[in-house]
Amino acid sequence: MPLERLTGLLEAHVAGLVDKGTSKGDESVVTAIRRPEGGRGPRILLEGHGEREFIRMNSNSYLGMSLVPEVVRAEEEAAVRFGAGPGAVRFISGTCAPHVALEKRLAEFHGREAAMLFSSAYATFMSIITPLTTDATVLISDELNHNCIINAMRLARPLDKIVYGHLDMAGLEEALEKSAGTAKRAIIVTDGIFSMRGDHAPVDRIMEIARRHDSNFPENVIVVVDDSHGIGAFGRTGRGTEEYTNAPPCDLLVATLGKALGVNGGYVVSSNSVVQFLRETSPMYIYSNPITPAEASAALAALDLLDSDAGRARLDRLRALTRRFEQGLVAAGFEIIPGEHPVVPLMVRDTARTRALVRHLRESGVLSTGLAFPVVPRGDEEIRFQVNADHTEADIDEVLAVLREF
Repeated sequence: MPLERLTGLLEAHVAGLVDKGTSKGDESVVTAIRRPEGGRGPRILLEGHGEREFIRMNSNSYLGMSLVPEVVRAEEEAAVRFGAGPGAVRFISGTCAPHVALEKRLAEFHGREAAMLFSSAYATFMSIITPLTTDATVLISDELNHNCIINAMRLARPLDKIVYGHLDMAGLEEALEKSAGTAKRAIIVTDGIFSMRGDHAPVDRIMEIARRHDSNFPENVIVVVDDSHGIGAFGRTGRGTEEYTNAPPCDLLVATLGKALGVNGGYVVSSNSVVQFLRETSPMYIYSNPITPAEASAALAALDLLDSDAGRARLDRLRALTRRFEQGLVAAGFEIIPGEHPVVPLMVRDTARTRALVRHLRESGVLSTGLAFPVVPRGDEEIRFQVNADHTEADIDEVLAVLREF
């Protein structure tokens, strides 16, 4: 075959990942989801496991929106009306009424002038940092930011890139002081919720620091927050890390429709001027199809549900289940990183033990995510659990019982 020399190199690369323990391995294939019933939450069926049911403790669907009948019905009805796909990119003929309605609602929900949809939050961040970055810009980033931020910074060509220690506000100030007088524009980028640990950025302090140094940069200090794990899962009304920290609105807020809102896609909210600029310059907006009209309709239904008494009740339930799980882990003698966000890291601090615990959980019908060396530093090995609002107290207690058995 014509690729025989390249094939050998590729196979050796994958084999090296397996040897180091960093390969993703075979993907579990979900064959069906059984709806909540009889005091228990959803159960997952996997290919190769027949009718064996699993509790999913590694899902980003924090509010369980993907199974809500109104959300599913909104997607079905829009698919009948608009078809299965948009048929083109937005500026040609791919903009449909649900896209416009969802953008308007997202802007309203976040108290911004405008919103802009992308195919994913990853694509959103990759597509907004590059056009906002000039050769007179300094990019300043938290060291534990998500891979989308890391790759967006790699793609951009700024004057300088500075990474400060995790949540180190003194390091952030130092980066701004160092760049004043050389850079015209500073862009601070941070996750809202850091998804591996469930901790959050002090967005209130970041905004205060940015505004205090703003006059030292002719083209402003811009704060960009990716709160994909925060929106819909954090804060009293689900408005994320800004709400939780009582921060003023950041300059650009990025989030996803594919986690707490249970659908698919990403978005950014900002001023009219910024969004109009991005519509003209963001490559993954200009050259990629948008989410489907049906997905936009489903996301709009999920957002309306979130922004209601019923949505706030779901958030209250999510917080209560998270507390129950955290308290149960501590009572059983496990170490956690406590917090209000439904990402609950169980700190195992040993690679072999982490892998053994993941196997034990799966054999006992619980799906979880293990993070072992060298994916995380030696000594920081953990199981990342994610509580969802459609879990039940019985589900949480069942998972705790499995952990106590180990």
